[in-house]
Amino acid sequence: MKTQQLLGTIILAVALSGCQNKTPADSADWDKVYKKVDPKEIRENPVKLIHEWMLVTAGTEESYNTMTASFGTVGIMWDRPATTMFIREIRYTNDFLQKNDYYTLSFFDDEYKPALSLLGTKSGRDSDKIKESGLTPIKTPMGNMTFGEAKMVIECKKIYAGHFDEKQNAIPEIAELPYSYDDIIMYAGEIVNVWVR
Repeated sequence: MKTQQLLGTIILAVALSGCQNKTPADSADWDKVYKKVDPKEIRENPVKLIHEWMLVTAGTEESYNTMTASFGTVGIMWDRPATTMFIREIRYTNDFLQKNDYYTLSFFDDEYKPALSLLGTKSGRDSDKIKESGLTPIKTPMGNMTFGEAKMVIECKKIYAGHFDEKQNAIPEIAELPYSYDDIIMYAGEIVNVWVR
């Protein structure tokens, strides 16, 4: 068991050392690294981006958390460009989503998969998983938290939060999937900024 843990740590360290070749953005030089684009000008396929994992981050510089997710959408709600995402109520990040009006969705190149895997399997309740991931926490110009290695950041203002209702399920086989209705909260957020490298 210890050998497996050590091997996993070595693999993660090697992978993250390769990630350090890119100079992470710093909050102070945000405009040198990112440019703002209209949500309609997102060049990459949102379905592919979400399927390949994103970080959902909420809170302030003093107190925030992040988690890896691959369950969400980008589209239009109430005539606003919007995102939806689906978070299990027991996740620590959910506490921050409940308390804060804004959140970010951050997307990364494949080389950061080990960091995103770590952030999706450890809890910020009982570990400093962000430090362990090797990613660089930074603030957007609005003061929301993201990471300097992200290739794209979508800032959202929360406009809806509600539990899934199993009784409304129109596809019976979905109920057999893991976490299909396991205290999942759907969050919808108006896209207020899209930042790309």
